[in-house]
Amino acid sequence: MTRRLGQARILMYSHDTFGLGHLRRCRTIAHSLVEDYRGLQVLIISGATIAGAFDYRARVDFVKIPSVIKLRNGEYTSMDRHIDLHETLKMRQSIIRHTAESFEPDMFIIDKEPLGLRGEVEDTLTYLKTRGTRLVLGLRDVMDAPHLLEAEWKRNDVLAKIAKLYDDVWVYGPPDFYDPLTGIDAPPALRAKMRFVGFLQRAALSGNRSDHAPLEDYLLVTTGGGGDGADLVRDVIAAYEADPTLDHPALVVLGPYMPADLRQKFMEAGSRHPKLRIIEFDNRMEDLIAGAKAVVAMGGYNTYCEILSFDKPALIVPRTEPRQEQLIRATRACELGLVSMVTPDKSSDSLAFAQAIKDVLKRDAPSVSAPGMHLEGLPTISGIVADCLEERGAGRLSVVQG
Repeated sequence: MTRRLGQARILMYSHDTFGLGHLRRCRTIAHSLVEDYRGLQVLIISGATIAGAFDYRARVDFVKIPSVIKLRNGEYTSMDRHIDLHETLKMRQSIIRHTAESFEPDMFIIDKEPLGLRGEVEDTLTYLKTRGTRLVLGLRDVMDAPHLLEAEWKRNDVLAKIAKLYDDVWVYGPPDFYDPLTGIDAPPALRAKMRFVGFLQRAALSGNRSDHAPLEDYLLVTTGGGGDGADLVRDVIAAYEADPTLDHPALVVLGPYMPADLRQKFMEAGSRHPKLRIIEFDNRMEDLIAGAKAVVAMGGYNTYCEILSFDKPALIVPRTEPRQEQLIRATRACELGLVSMVTPDKSSDSLAFAQAIKDVLKRDAPSVSAPGMHLEGLPTISGIVADCLEERGAGRLSVVQG
């Protein structure tokens, strides 16, 4: 299908079974594209339970599919415990296919999962390929330890299917940081489609300041979605309790997926310490990071991009199970001098962790300690999209001036 000027459509898929990273990455790309091009429409398919808690710009919308959550042991279960997982996946697959048929996208961008959760997108990919839709797989800078990723993808012949189905593979990072397919015997046809676009830069939101942003200078502690962030919060609270000289005010964001009993426990503990303020969630994390003196985080992809975008000194305490993604990213960033790192087994030493927190408050910003960061991901993607859509015949997009 050939569309007239300014009518191009992009469909995005974010499986969202654990945390907020996938949806926030898709939303960032979508907002950048509609800002750059008048008339472009983006529709995000998301399984995130709180997809509606975020603001979306004009010409960006989302379709909510039934939520599936990933347990800490790596298994999946339906968010609604009364519905069988198999039935939930059938509903998700049907909604994805019908959305694609109705929306008729010029481009379909899949975030991270090449075939979708349990293969739920493969049928839609095959259908859209017959329609001439440009199929794009977006991979974060680090996927997982090579032996774990290879074992996961071998089960469903994923590498061969990527090479066969997709037109492009975008890596959301620079090539000199990390190759997400390191240690994997990827076919040449797949490698030929890969393009490292750079990290996705973030910007503070316009408008009023977040109600949660302290007026005083503060350290920000964030767990991302929070589903696996309890250890970090526990260790930060313990460090503040163990060392009276750690007296810099801290804002701790628990995350919406932290279990309710743990949220309540931490909120009560925080209320007893004069230097700690603990909140459950803020949909304007960009603003909170932009205003912080330094950041303590687990180091998921989005948080890392925000640390670099707002040039904040950071102490990373990476998750190591069930994926090693955060550990690999933090280790590499530490090697390059971009961040400091404490492994989870060391953060439980309260006095040592307190010292590490005090040290990061005095640390240089990343632009000083390791200049030359690659944050050109969004403009690079914008250029690629325009080239691809023009090549496909979707019509020359109108560039927003100003």
